[in-house]
Amino acid sequence: MKNKSLLSRFLIWRVKNIKERQFVLILSFLVGVVSGLAALVLKNTIHFTHHFLTHRLHVESANLLYLAYPAVGILLTVLFVKFFVKDNIGHGVSRILYAISKKNSLIKSHNNYSSVLASTLTIGFGGSVGAEAPVVLTGASIGSNLGRMFHMNQKIITLMVGCGAAGAIGGIFKAPMAGMVFTLEVLMLDLTMASLIPLLISSITGASIAYFFMGKGVLLSYDVTEPFVIGNFPYYILLGVFAGLVSLYFTRFSMYLEGQFDRITNCYRKMMVGGILLGILIFLFPPLYGEGYTTIQALLDGNHTHLVNNSIFYFLKDNYWLLLGYVVLILGFKVIASTVTTGSGGVGGIFAPSLFLGGVSGFFVARFINGFNFVKLSESNFTLIGMAGMMAGVMHAPLTAIFLIVEITGGYELFIPIMVTATIAYLTIMYFEPHSIYTKRLAKRGELITHNKDKAVLTLMKLGKVIETDLKKVSPDATLGELVKIISHSQRNIFPVVDEDDKLLGIVLLDDIRHIMFNPEMYEETYVRNLMIMPPAILDANAPMEKVMRRFEETGAWNLPVTQDEKYLGFVSKAKIFNVYRRVLVHFSDE
Repeated sequence: MKNKSLLSRFLIWRVKNIKERQFVLILSFLVGVVSGLAALVLKNTIHFTHHFLTHRLHVESANLLYLAYPAVGILLTVLFVKFFVKDNIGHGVSRILYAISKKNSLIKSHNNYSSVLASTLTIGFGGSVGAEAPVVLTGASIGSNLGRMFHMNQKIITLMVGCGAAGAIGGIFKAPMAGMVFTLEVLMLDLTMASLIPLLISSITGASIAYFFMGKGVLLSYDVTEPFVIGNFPYYILLGVFAGLVSLYFTRFSMYLEGQFDRITNCYRKMMVGGILLGILIFLFPPLYGEGYTTIQALLDGNHTHLVNNSIFYFLKDNYWLLLGYVVLILGFKVIASTVTTGSGGVGGIFAPSLFLGGVSGFFVARFINGFNFVKLSESNFTLIGMAGMMAGVMHAPLTAIFLIVEITGGYELFIPIMVTATIAYLTIMYFEPHSIYTKRLAKRGELITHNKDKAVLTLMKLGKVIETDLKKVSPDATLGELVKIISHSQRNIFPVVDEDDKLLGIVLLDDIRHIMFNPEMYEETYVRNLMIMPPAILDANAPMEKVMRRFEETGAWNLPVTQDEKYLGFVSKAKIFNVYRRVLVHFSDE
């Protein structure tokens, strides 16, 4: 009670002394600090867990521990989620989009820590996913809950969700520009100065926290030794097409595999199937272990033999074409390993798998072309450029991919080929798949509004706020003469017909009776029940505004009645909805 009292006094003091816009900037800084710290904690716990479990393994032989580690990690994750969290915390970015779309940007408070702990168990023990989506959900949850704690409105809470995501991306990758662009491109927050500055503050703050504790080193260090060559332009385009097609495979096949796992209702059976399958895949293909950043770094360094370390296929390290076949298998099975990890109960995201697939794809394309000896492409450069292409395709976010790859590798000299490949990959997958892997789940259920401003605004509108109740009701037993008297005192041209229980029976339109309303001979012999018609549609009071507008479009009507449990409540006019829509739109997008 004392803490609540202190908070209440602070809130009152804040309203009197700090303008809302200034307080939003302060709040965005606070969200950036906490999100950056969360990213720091997650990255380090995963690293130390991974190092503790694998640093004694021999690179020249297979290791049976790879069969056991993933299953143990998934088991611990499932038990933690089932008995402590008691909520679904998978698919972090999709859950943020759902919260923005359907939950007024409110995210449960346990997400402040639950995703960090669960993903540490999953990834540290070899789960073939990334830590970025869990920490993005963590950051978004921090922003949502801080906004709610300070009693901010829904628009500002949504902005704080974006700030948390930006701070988390900035912190885990040390990439502030990518953090800001991610929220604009993937979460689809409005690009206005009112949102841009807080997002920048949070992303820069998150990245600064990472720099302060971990130094200036980037996630994947790379020195460009072979500069951009204009003559290689066709190969960058080819890499973009290849990355787009692999992205399509990733999106479609992972959704299919998720569906297969969803059919297994027993969580322990699901965990056992996934753990065993993942263990076998990692035993055969050790690069599938964990996030895969060590593999990407090795390819950037030109060390292709790392691909077969700890593997039964170590003998392939010096065979040019057989090693390429091994790389193709890694590309195919990485998608399976990532989906199996999350489908069986593990917690992780697709950032790292996308970067891994992109790096390996770039290496494959360059090495395959180099095998014909008519051109010499830099396999390291193509590894870096391929990461941008794959991320642009999988996430449908070319700008995020471009800025992220440049920031995390320092490969600014390759900015042009990175842009070309990312753009081509994005255009390639868009030809086949209009939704990213994040939005596809929500779009299938009609729950995605963040990528559609009309849906976003309509979601903020409530049907009860636009119902008009000034229409004169009439009884079905009333005569035409009585109806004319009612018409003479009405400003409307529609008259709902209701019974003694207020149930809607029909409507009378003024235009339909205009030709008889001045004929007194019909006043006593003509009854309303003979004049009424049925409206083209009847709206339920609990219907969402998107459905209401769809009914207006289907019927072509300008006014429709609203009922609740068959009882008449009033009418809704399209004109009234448009007026309210304009007001909400201004509030939704104001500077």
